[in-house]
Amino acid sequence: MIRQFAWILSVSTLFITGCGQNYLPKPKGYNRIILPQQEYQALPDTFPYHFEYSKHAQLQENNSWITERYWIDLDYPYLEANVQLTYKTVNNQKQLEEYINDSYKLTSKHNVKAYAIEESILSLPNGSFASVTDLEGEVPSQFQFHVTDSANHFLRGALYFQTATKNDSLAPSINFIKRDLFHLLNTLTWRD
Repeated sequence: MIRQFAWILSVSTLFITGCGQNYLPKPKGYNRIILPQQEYQALPDTFPYHFEYSKHAQLQENNSWITERYWIDLDYPYLEANVQLTYKTVNNQKQLEEYINDSYKLTSKHNVKAYAIEESILSLPNGSFASVTDLEGEVPSQFQFHVTDSANHFLRGALYFQTATKNDSLAPSINFIKRDLFHLLNTLTWRD
């Protein structure tokens, strides 16, 4: 009888003291992403442009309903991401202005969810200039660029993730792919 009373008293004490007002929730955990060493390979010679891209990316045909010749995707299956690259031949100055304006329009569609958009202009080794845009916030595309030689070629790229993970958790993956894209831009050359 005394044993039962002691057991009931100890269980009751646990319930009373265990349900106090001083409960502190544990912080949320983040995904652990182990990123590989960055390595690069050359794009095949069948395109009017050439660059080095990540060995961790798979080169795929763009399969959207509006695809055009020389549009490709760089798929990162390990990171559940892809970079969509669209290429246009430039025939005149008016057409080039349309391509550049379209590029800015596509980027500005992210204004609704972006809390910061930072654009910078890069001077590339091939003499071209690239407009590079970093987008912060819960946006579908965190990094975009377009580059042209101002005469014959126009290339646009946009990074997308196929995951519902928040962008702050994706930051290491975003930075990894951005380094790959800066390497792509710095090794870009045009073929005529």
